[in-house]
Amino acid sequence: MQGIREQKKRKTRSAIMEAAVRLFSERGFEKTSIEQLARAAGIGKGTIYSYFQTKTEIFHAFCEDELDFIHSELLTKTNPDSPLIEQLMILYMGEFSLIAENKEFGRLMMQQMVFPVETEHAKTREIDDRWLALVFSLYRRAQERNELRRDIDLLYIAGHFYGLYIMAVSAWYSGRIQTEEVGSGMRLLFQQALDGLAPSVADKAHYESKEL
Repeated sequence: MQGIREQKKRKTRSAIMEAAVRLFSERGFEKTSIEQLARAAGIGKGTIYSYFQTKTEIFHAFCEDELDFIHSELLTKTNPDSPLIEQLMILYMGEFSLIAENKEFGRLMMQQMVFPVETEHAKTREIDDRWLALVFSLYRRAQERNELRRDIDLLYIAGHFYGLYIMAVSAWYSGRIQTEEVGSGMRLLFQQALDGLAPSVADKAHYESKEL
């Protein structure tokens, strides 16, 4: 009985999320009402409130689901010792795939994550912290493998690669590159950055001597 109830709850939550993605894309976030979401999801308005109190909560739930998806992609498609560029491609192409499927909702999501509304700073910061914990672990291991310099704060390294990702996605939104070109363009940007962020021969020798 418990299993059936949990399945029903997951199905209902999924219906709400799918309706939100569709309506936020078609109508815009502000112009979509809870009543419209309920109708699109095939449930009662009160049922939505038993899962989410506001539209913003639905939006944040999608962002958290995205993080879970990307983390799962990393676990299943790479291992902790894979070259950093391969892990970066899994990470960011996983994120891009979600945006490509829901272009207008992806625009809203990126806008909110890069320029959050002041009243939502706390929740946005919580999601940011989860994201940073994920990417910091990748960059820290890359430093240990001497793929990255160790004298640069991880926050700035994270910002560097995220900025390149934003550049690639912006070029896609503007029509400068097509969907099938995003992966190769992103890989080129990341490789250029890695070449510039790699430790020098002297630094590598220094790091290795300290580890002996």
